[in-house]
Formats: sequence, structure tokens, C-alpha cells
Amino acid sequence: MELDGKVAIVTGGGSGIGQALASELATQGVRVVVGDLDEAGAQATAAAISEAGGAAVALRANAADESDIEALIALAGREFAAVDLYVANAGITGVAGIGTESDWDRILAVNLRAHVRAAELLVPQWKARGYGYFVSIASAAGLLSQIGAAGYAVTKHAAVGFAEWLAITYGDDGIGVSCVCPLGVDTPLLDGIRADTDPDGRAGAQSILQSGEVLAPSDVASLTVDAITDDRFLVLPHPQVLEMYRQKGSDYDRWIAGMRRYQRTLREHHGADVGPANS
Repeated sequence: MELDGKVAIVTGGGSGIGQALASELATQGVRVVVGDLDEAGAQATAAAISEAGGAAVALRANAADESDIEALIALAGREFAAVDLYVANAGITGVAGIGTESDWDRILAVNLRAHVRAAELLVPQWKARGYGYFVSIASAAGLLSQIGAAGYAVTKHAAVGFAEWLAITYGDDGIGVSCVCPLGVDTPLLDGIRADTDPDGRAGAQSILQSGEVLAPSDVASLTVDAITDDRFLVLPHPQVLEMYRQKGSDYDRWIAGMRRYQRTLREHHGADVGPANS
């Protein structure tokens, strides 16, 4: 996709990867609508883009709420033009362990259904125009897994699966898709994992911190924008994820056994309870 002059929506744009992506897209001439539940953060991102000579507006929006997605699309149309690019960045870590029904409802809504709802609204428009672009900010957890948090692991797998399906189903209609799967990135989301007091949560945090370098959001944003311009599906800010993914696929049982051993080590070193149910 040629980015100059295009219109993008970035959810979760008030901080972290979303903020960095909104700023990076603006440097490429993209007019950006910044959405975030943190209205002050969204406005600050848009203001910084405008001060740097770019074009951006902001709106408080819940990325999982269909009416809020519609409001972001409508704002783009009023201020700029029809949406060319949607960045489904907003996400949550959820709770450690299996979680409750309400925990699953919340994390499925934000990490998966938000992507589905945006696509439901935009794909018909893009098909009619013959082009459009969807960016899914997923996680290496969507290719591998996440120790300690079932909801995060499962919803990130689902986000990757949905992005794959979009790319397969609508690629011939001119719709591009990129799926971004980093390990640790220095964001408020990672800060929240680090602060988790649950033993499994602490083990999960350490698994992220030990898996590779914690990148700056700007690094992820730059690689993502390169992928958009190249129409490239899989974005791996941490290249070692590809080898981990290959090892997983080459011998699934061995990989699971290795993950169990690693989990036991993390629990032993970070104060988690070890018992029959967790072995």
C-alpha cells in the first residue's frame, strides 16, 4: 500500500505500540484517527502528531464496542475521507490462570471480537473499492503460547487465526493484512504483567522478560509500517520467534514437554505454588 494521503484508524492509540504506530503512520503522510478508552492519552497522541506537522484527530472509544468503532469510522469520514487502513491494536492481558466466565467475556471482546467487528464494518466497503488494509497487533503468544494466562494465550491464537482467514479470503479482492507478533515490548500492558501478584502471573511475566530483548514501541511500529508498504503478512519484531515456531511445529510433544519444564523452573524461582494441579 502506498501510504501517503491514506486514512487510518489506530485503536489503543493513547500509549504503547498504538501511540508509536499512529505517529509512524503520520510521518508517512497518513491521516490518523486515534481511538482509546484513555481519552487524554488519545488526545495527546493526536496533538503530538499535529504539532509535528501531521494530521490526526482523537476520540474516546472502546475498541470492542461496535457503536464506538462506527463512531471512529464516521469521524474519519467527516475529518478526512473513507478509512483505508485499520490497526486493531487495543488489547488486554486478562487474568492469570483459567479465569471466570466474565474474565473470558472481557478478553474475548477486546482481543478478538474487536477485530471481527471492525472487519464486519470495513471489509464490505473495501471490497467495493478494491483495496483496504487490516493490521492485527497480536503477539508471539498467538504463535507459541503464554505461560500463566489462558485467556491471553487463547485470544492471541484466535487473533492470528482471524488475520490469516482475512488474508486468505479477501486477498484477491485487494485487501491486505499484516499480523504483528512480538515478544516483550516496553508498554503499559507489559508493566501490568510485571506488577501481577498472582504466582502464575509472575511466572508469565518472567517468561516474557527472559524470552528476548524488550523492544521499544517505536521499533515495532517501524517494522509494521514496512510490512504494510510491502504487503507482508507476518511481522516478527523478535526474529527468534520464527525458530521457536518451527521447533513447535516440528515436534509438538517435545515442545509441550519443554514448556512444562520451563514453567516449573519459573514457578520455583518466582514464588509460585507447585502442586499436582500445576505439574
